[in-house]
Amino acid sequence: MTDLEFDHHADEEVARGRPHPEGVLAAVERATARLLTMLEGMDDLSVREPSLLPGWNRAHVISHLARNADGCANLLTWARTGVEHTMYASKQDRDADISEGARRGHRLLVEDLAAASGRLAEAFRTLPSPSWLFEVEVAPGKPVPAREIPRIRLHEVRVHSVDLDFGFGFDDIPRHEIEWLLNDTVRQLGGRPDVPPLALHVEFTDGRGGTWRLGTPGSPEHRVRGSAGTVLGWLLGRTSADGLSGDPPELPPWL
Repeated sequence: MTDLEFDHHADEEVARGRPHPEGVLAAVERATARLLTMLEGMDDLSVREPSLLPGWNRAHVISHLARNADGCANLLTWARTGVEHTMYASKQDRDADISEGARRGHRLLVEDLAAASGRLAEAFRTLPSPSWLFEVEVAPGKPVPAREIPRIRLHEVRVHSVDLDFGFGFDDIPRHEIEWLLNDTVRQLGGRPDVPPLALHVEFTDGRGGTWRLGTPGSPEHRVRGSAGTVLGWLLGRTSADGLSGDPPELPPWL
């Protein structure tokens, strides 16, 4: 296995400064198509079954994915016009919209998600190149350039596809996508003081490997090794450390 060292503060695409992330847009399209195909296998009974998220059934997850698509489109409107257009009006409105949507039947849930995903795809397609560099806030006090929105949406679609608990797991995420998701997850965790120092040795399906580090350099590290899917699921709080080797610590809840 070839071992590669990864910098969790930047990856190849961001380092190149591409304002228009074509590769990520294609990945979002593929992930959305896979998700919608999976949902076609459900029915009015199965959407009421529990998801992997506490307190949410599958209908809640599907409704959240639809509203997240509209939220991402709102951010692109902000980037295109320069006029503040937040992702959600408020957390209370977001939660109410998800709860209301979760009461729908299977067919309406799927149609809602497909329509919202289509609106987002059109917003991606028509965003002018300079607007990809415009900063928007994904949450109060958390500015990002618009070019990061496709990665944010990819994370939502792939991770919540797993949360639906309907035959799709972290190991089903394509090789290059799971590397992106690991980069983004480590970058978010790396800035949190409640995350212990970690050296993550990740094994990919193509036989290659990579190392991600979190925490203060020079501090004693917990050394953890595992497959990319197992490591990602553990970092996100979706799976236990049972499939990992080394000395995985207890992690704080994913925010």
